[in-house]
Amino acid sequence: MSEKIVMRVGECLIAGGPPGTAAEPEVAIGEMDGPMGIAFGNLLGDQVKGHSRVLAIMNTDIMVRPATLMVSKVTVKDSRYTNILMGTVQGAIANGVLDAVRAGDIPKDKANDLGIIVSVWLNPSVADDKNLDHKILFDIHREATANAIHKAMSNEPSIDWLLEHQDEIVHKYYQMGLDGKL
Repeated sequence: MSEKIVMRVGECLIAGGPPGTAAEPEVAIGEMDGPMGIAFGNLLGDQVKGHSRVLAIMNTDIMVRPATLMVSKVTVKDSRYTNILMGTVQGAIANGVLDAVRAGDIPKDKANDLGIIVSVWLNPSVADDKNLDHKILFDIHREATANAIHKAMSNEPSIDWLLEHQDEIVHKYYQMGLDGKL
């Protein structure tokens, strides 16, 4: 049996695709018999209008393992947006979780013991894009989810790397502000 996983946290940003297709999931992963289980249960049971929490599913009636809860970072107001979030992106996240198990980032023997909370950012512009490429959107969110899980489970970036590179890293929007573009 693998070591106890109390809670791990990670994030990933993948951009560069067509407008609106960037993905920026933030994940928390942990054993359901600890703080993660409490957080998971509270989020699932305490629904908030515009920020529905739904399980990541492969398709209707096929939930992914480890149990994964999606929480939208964007207030959902539009039915097209909802269908994209709880269709294309939901399926992508479920597949990204399985990719992380297949890659060994999540121990297979822990698949029934862990819970994952994924805070999902989906650009609101997708609701207006009649030519949205769902395949690209799916692939980007799938890859970003698997990468965020990998980073969480590997404790990346390490504190040593962060300390070594601290002065080289400037937040994108801070730099835009410095450049007068924000």
